[in-house]
Amino acid sequence: MTQVSVSIGSNIDRERHIRACLDALAAAFDDIAVSRVYESEPVGFEDGRNFFNLVAVFHSDWSVGELQAWCKRIEREHGRRPGTPKFSPRTLDIDLLTVGDLVGEHDGVMLPRDEILHHAFVLLPLSELLPDTPHPEVGRTYAKLWSEFKPGEQRLWPVELDWQRSTSS
Repeated sequence: MTQVSVSIGSNIDRERHIRACLDALAAAFDDIAVSRVYESEPVGFEDGRNFFNLVAVFHSDWSVGELQAWCKRIEREHGRRPGTPKFSPRTLDIDLLTVGDLVGEHDGVMLPRDEILHHAFVLLPLSELLPDTPHPEVGRTYAKLWSEFKPGEQRLWPVELDWQRSTSS
């Protein structure tokens, strides 16, 4: 089993879509660890609603292609349409950040995801969840990378979002 990390974001009906994504993760994978949820101002948008962002970590024996397909299927099931402009509101955004220590292109997905090193809304929750884990490409731990990070205009703050795993099968 390989450790997988994903970033999850939403700026449309945020609480409902984040909870639905976490429910889908819990139904598909065991032992999910979830970071705090952060509200952040949109990055790259001229006008846009604030996002809720978090990171989830789990173990899987799925290929990168299978994991990517699962992420895109869950996004579509929650109203995300393929082909929408990059900087537009979204119900759900699920991105593979890391799959073990893979580096480079695997099944059409670049790993580790570049956003880890450039966006506070990805690095901060990842550093809280996996502080002692080294980034597969640069070798420094996520806690160290966060301590060196200069967030600039990327404002974010923790928010409360209750989520209880469904105990029904």
